[in-house]
Amino acid sequence: MGNGAGTDPGIAAGTAAVMEGIHASVGALDALFLEDASLDTAAAAGAGVDALQRAYEIRLERLAQTKRMEAQLAALKARDTAEAIELQHAMTPPGAPVHERAYAEMSAVEEIAGVLTISSPAAGALATLSRQLCALPLALDALAAGTISWQHATIIADETHGLGPAGAAALVAHFLNPGTPRPARGAAPGDLVPARFRARVRTWRERHHPETLEKRHTKSAADRRMEYAPDRDGMAWLSLYLPGHTANAIWNRTTALARGAQNPNEHRTLTQLRPDIAAHLLLSTPNTRHAHTWDGGHTGDTADGGHTGDTADGGDSGDPLKGDAAGISSVPTPKADVLVTVPVFSLLGLTDEPAMLDGFGPIPATIARKLLTDGASSFHRVLVDPRDGAPLDIGRTSYRLTKAMKHALRLRDGRCTFPGCNNHTPDNDADHLTAWHNGGTTAINNLGQLCPKHHRLKHNSGWTPSPATTNEPPSWTSPTGRHYTAEHHHWEPPQWPPGTLSTATPRPLPPARRPPQKSPLEHALQNLLTG
Repeated sequence: MGNGAGTDPGIAAGTAAVMEGIHASVGALDALFLEDASLDTAAAAGAGVDALQRAYEIRLERLAQTKRMEAQLAALKARDTAEAIELQHAMTPPGAPVHERAYAEMSAVEEIAGVLTISSPAAGALATLSRQLCALPLALDALAAGTISWQHATIIADETHGLGPAGAAALVAHFLNPGTPRPARGAAPGDLVPARFRARVRTWRERHHPETLEKRHTKSAADRRMEYAPDRDGMAWLSLYLPGHTANAIWNRTTALARGAQNPNEHRTLTQLRPDIAAHLLLSTPNTRHAHTWDGGHTGDTADGGHTGDTADGGDSGDPLKGDAAGISSVPTPKADVLVTVPVFSLLGLTDEPAMLDGFGPIPATIARKLLTDGASSFHRVLVDPRDGAPLDIGRTSYRLTKAMKHALRLRDGRCTFPGCNNHTPDNDADHLTAWHNGGTTAINNLGQLCPKHHRLKHNSGWTPSPATTNEPPSWTSPTGRHYTAEHHHWEPPQWPPGTLSTATPRPLPPARRPPQKSPLEHALQNLLTG
């Protein structure tokens, strides 16, 4: 932005491109409204048009166009917000003192707040976010094209914080530039619901952050806390900020207890049982629970949540739980199997590359090693290939085919495979994509995880899954023919310890050239891969 009276030609061109897209979206919407208005006439004329079905499809098409136009307008709003502040700076004399320039920006933010009828802090946050997006042209262009939403753009700006200019550009290119080396696979970013997009972006960020996850986790664990917020209708929110594996353990344990408490005489849902059980365990007398230790953010409990033997019989914890009304002391706790995907070298302690905890995401290598070496039988370590990051092995504690297939399915799918669903609990069903009575086999490439809700929908509607593969979950086609691409894993080559072979030459040596003796590292790898 210069100090002259005019605007930067590049900025003007960008705004013109956004406006062109908005005009195109308005034209498409106008055409759909005109078609909708003519449906009754076409049906009356016997043109063979199913008026109700086409009216339904038009509503869906208008929603899609509206979504695109909302993104385009959001891009225009972000660009105008950033440019308004830059123009205010351009109007400030170059030699003006710092405080004068600060007041000029503050004035512009207040003006934006007044125009948009939002608070000053909200306008300040919008200005910061808008500037971040303008510094990431690929993200702003995708928003202006309507291929991602404002929520997706906000996630990009949020997750690039702290990466530095080069790291932020690499993250954006990975997800939005198909021509970049090793681009994101599977569903396009704009086709993922924001929560799933954030999970994918955060996983990439944790692996590529300039500071190790180990160091960042240690600093963040010092901020752990509990917060309490009263709400209306006599209710309140209680939240905990904890290390991820500890929070995951609490969730798994309360879920396992809630699942065990369900029976034909139990009227409460799983969602209601979880807080009732958590409250009862917290409010019961201390001598009825196992002792736990706290070592700077790590509990003595494992994160599987599946151990038994705890009782909680003596706490008066309020109406739903008084006198052990929750029945915790007599509830059998089902075993909760937890997959921990860990690079081989990280498990050996040769690198600090993050591991992946099922149901949470990246965790520090030291925590993964602790979880897997503490002897928790509910943990199943999943080693990944040092060459390309693909899964190698799902442990050897389970020998039955059905159990191994179940773990392999969880590893491949990660959650319910239905578009937009984020259910990753063990309650998901393993569904035959091609029904058994239609010749479908019980093989990984004919199975897909579905939560109970979407399992029922599949068998009672026109939603159809596409064939899966051993490594890729099924995509879906809606009753109106819209295709939803599956969210694929993006395995990356793990980090190699200094001084070892590079991933640039992953092919094995020909048999005649292999060294006759194995190094200690090779022996360690062989022992890990063979259980």
